[in-house]
Amino acid sequence: MNEYLKNIIRNIPDKPGCYQYFDDKGIIIYVGKAKNLRKRVMQYFTKKHDNPKTRILVSKIHDIKYIIVDTETDTLLLENNLIKKFQPRYNVMLKDDKSYPSIVIHNEYYPRIELTRKISIKDGSQYFGPYANLSSVKTLLEFIHKVYPIRTCSLNLTPEKITEGKYKVCLEYHIKRCSGPCAGLQTAEDYIKNVESIKEILKGNTNLVSNNIYAKMLKLSGKQKFEEANKLKEKYLLVENFKNKSTVVSNIKYNIDVYSYDEDESAAYINYLNVHNGAIIQVYTFEYHIRIEEDKEDLLGLGILEVRERFGSKAKEIVVPFYPDLALKGVEFVIPQRGDKKKLLLLSTQNVKQYKIDKLKKAESLNPEQRGMRILIEIQKSLNLKNLPTHIECFDNSNIQGTNPVSACVVFKMGKPAKKDYRLFNVKTVEGPDDFSTMREVVYRRYHRLLEEETPLPQLIVIDGGKGQLSAACESLKTLGIYGKVAIVGIAKRLEEIYYPEDSIPLYLDKNSESLKVLQHLRDEAHRFGITFHRKQRSKSQIKSELDNIKGIGDETKILLLREFRSIKRIKLAKDEEIEKIIGKHKTALLRKYFEDKNS
Repeated sequence: MNEYLKNIIRNIPDKPGCYQYFDDKGIIIYVGKAKNLRKRVMQYFTKKHDNPKTRILVSKIHDIKYIIVDTETDTLLLENNLIKKFQPRYNVMLKDDKSYPSIVIHNEYYPRIELTRKISIKDGSQYFGPYANLSSVKTLLEFIHKVYPIRTCSLNLTPEKITEGKYKVCLEYHIKRCSGPCAGLQTAEDYIKNVESIKEILKGNTNLVSNNIYAKMLKLSGKQKFEEANKLKEKYLLVENFKNKSTVVSNIKYNIDVYSYDEDESAAYINYLNVHNGAIIQVYTFEYHIRIEEDKEDLLGLGILEVRERFGSKAKEIVVPFYPDLALKGVEFVIPQRGDKKKLLLLSTQNVKQYKIDKLKKAESLNPEQRGMRILIEIQKSLNLKNLPTHIECFDNSNIQGTNPVSACVVFKMGKPAKKDYRLFNVKTVEGPDDFSTMREVVYRRYHRLLEEETPLPQLIVIDGGKGQLSAACESLKTLGIYGKVAIVGIAKRLEEIYYPEDSIPLYLDKNSESLKVLQHLRDEAHRFGITFHRKQRSKSQIKSELDNIKGIGDETKILLLREFRSIKRIKLAKDEEIEKIIGKHKTALLRKYFEDKNS
């Protein structure tokens, strides 16, 4: 920090406001807000920043300006406006500049109701929205036209022209989607009543509409006007069906906003639910690109301001996962612990997480290597590794009742199996079922060879087993002088615990995490590869022990016998005549004598 900047900071007051950083060309590169301007600005030059982008920002600051305001709320509003106006390089940027659809009720004698993206208050029309989802607007309009026969034409329906008989009914009238006001077949009073009911639906007051229809239906039924009553029944059922499709929270008529938050290294995601009279009538998810270190409380506050400005929300109660750095006059922030509001928050959280997943899947479909790298970074973080585990090896032992012990080593590179690098080991120095000694031997043999061949070592070794097998593997690494140079963990089968060397407390990864899924895939692949090899070895061993020890029985004779009888057991049970047909009397006698001597 040079003398010029030091002098500016000395004179910054301890008051709320916004500050602006300029580069050497006089361009605003960052706008921030603070409850205490001097304290906040000073932190940029005295605090150690882990984020490299923040360090770059600080290095480019050549001038500082600030604006003092009266309240903390004003700081956030001012910051939001300055960011939108100047779009500084290092500020969070809202990834969204679409114009959202609204529903307009035109200011006409017989008002048309339709979708629009342009809002003009001058013509006296009434607007509802904007809505975040185009398909939901179309569904809503389709429902409205089913229940209420509102005109869709653009004719200038003045009383004079209707009286003069200027217009004739169109197809919409004949298919009963319009009551023909153009030809004087529907009164203005009746038409306006329909429009008023539609307004209530657009406000979310579907209960009020359905109750009115139901009351009129009962009244007509009481007067035995059953045909008219049946028409109202059809309309009532349509409204009830539409109401049930909405997510109804409870009988309590909540009018609240709900927000949830999620983030990754480069973006913050915010979901917004608008709940009116207990039903969700609007859902919207958006994201901010994060350029430097930003507090989630600030970002959530910025998102709430954005939504309230864009959608004209006046909610007096806002449900949030944590308190934002924002104070709004007459508005209460609530973090629910139970009940309907908690369910709403969980629903919003599901939406924001799904948005994040969908965005990630879309990016990874365009760049498959991105997914592999992301998973490796996740494994590195989950296991607290020094290096990115681009090369992982996993060991598993196989033996049944101590016979034919073998071990398998599978290799994953960039998170995927590298089958050409898989290795199998016939255990040489271990007698009987000794998993620890087997692991000690094969780990030593594997890395002794890699060191001799000067082949690169993996960044991570995974041992299929608990503390005992892990300790045995570590002994071999110590003998080879590479303990501590290569990360090593054990994964136990029962509860999928992850064990570290010399640490008795296991790590439990999230059951749905991709880190655990990769480790499980490694372990399962090692088990599959090892058990397949082990079965082959046992099969060879059984054949050898039973037939190869018989003098006079060669390989061709063995093949003939096994092709016919399939197993040693069936050969023992077969009659001499059956065996003689295949290998003759002399060899049959040798075979029978061997089995008789073995059983005696």
